[in-house]
Amino acid sequence: MTHKIAPFKLSRNPINGLFLTLSCLGLSLLTACANVIPPCNAKTSPPSTELRNTKWELTRWNLAPNSNGEVRTRPIPQGDASNPIQIIFDANGQRISGSTGCNRFTATLDEDSRGFTLKQIASTKMACAPQRMELENDFLYELNDYRSIVRNGDQLLMIGSDREVLSFTQKPNASK
Repeated sequence: MTHKIAPFKLSRNPINGLFLTLSCLGLSLLTACANVIPPCNAKTSPPSTELRNTKWELTRWNLAPNSNGEVRTRPIPQGDASNPIQIIFDANGQRISGSTGCNRFTATLDEDSRGFTLKQIASTKMACAPQRMELENDFLYELNDYRSIVRNGDQLLMIGSDREVLSFTQKPNASK
């Protein structure tokens, strides 16, 4: 008994080709952004009152997608004396402070109907290892230049104008 395999014919219908192209494009976008897109129930631009007395630790840093649309992550080493990068929102909802893993920083919150921005960011200037100083400078730049914040329970995303995404996880705040 012999079997014949029928040749596969690609349809010449332009609608089928368009559907296939759009499906592949949509799938590639979803795959590239899978670790960046917040869930539907996440809150975009939460008011600072929702973040009062909270402490957040940087757990992931997604770099902007490369030319192939792939999302890459930046390693986040623990800082000197195992200090992580952290942000702490004060009890009044007017300031944040934190650690870059080497130096301490502070900033004021300026809030309007679209959310809040960080102003007057200042940090100490202790010397650290060169790679840590580069990470610290980039982190402070992202704090100064973020475009939106998304909160989903104990996750906080800061999305920069350069499409980099800083992902924080909420930690217990001992200063409550």
